[in-house]
Amino acid sequence: MSKSYFAWVFVLAMPLLGGCSDSANTQDLKQYIKQTLSKPRGRVEPIPVFKPYEYFSYSAAGLRSPFELPVVIDSALEGMAATSNVRPDFDRPREHLEQYPLASLNMVGTITGMDGILWALIKDGDGSVVRVHEGYYMGQNHGRIVAVNENRLSLIEIVPNGLGGWVERPKTIALEGIGGDN
Repeated sequence: MSKSYFAWVFVLAMPLLGGCSDSANTQDLKQYIKQTLSKPRGRVEPIPVFKPYEYFSYSAAGLRSPFELPVVIDSALEGMAATSNVRPDFDRPREHLEQYPLASLNMVGTITGMDGILWALIKDGDGSVVRVHEGYYMGQNHGRIVAVNENRLSLIEIVPNGLGGWVERPKTIALEGIGGDN
């Protein structure tokens, strides 16, 4: 590059550099800084002290589900404990739907087979759909299906009565979306 180019750049930059010199009138700027520094300074509040998190371990795995009705022990049942002949059949092979709690099973429909038997379609706890009819077992309390219709299925569970014996308890599973007493 030529010397004349640098000369022109220097000549054009001189007024800009001159604005930064001490000879310019900066009294108003100095006065503003002085006023700002003379004002009282604010106080910063200290950081609040937080309580440490208290860990709570909820261990109710061995207790009854709060969503199932408790088995009521009636004084009239005390004598029946030994004489009741209701007992689950522990020797029969367990069926697929007996590994799920009854509350996790939903009736999602019905289908009629070629032989005219009405089958209930049950969604299991894993999301698969299984077909069942009267005589099949489901739920973890030895529930045997006793009736199937278009809107619901009825079953009888065999549950401990709390006195060393067993009691039959009727249950109903309504078609999903209809509601009912489960």
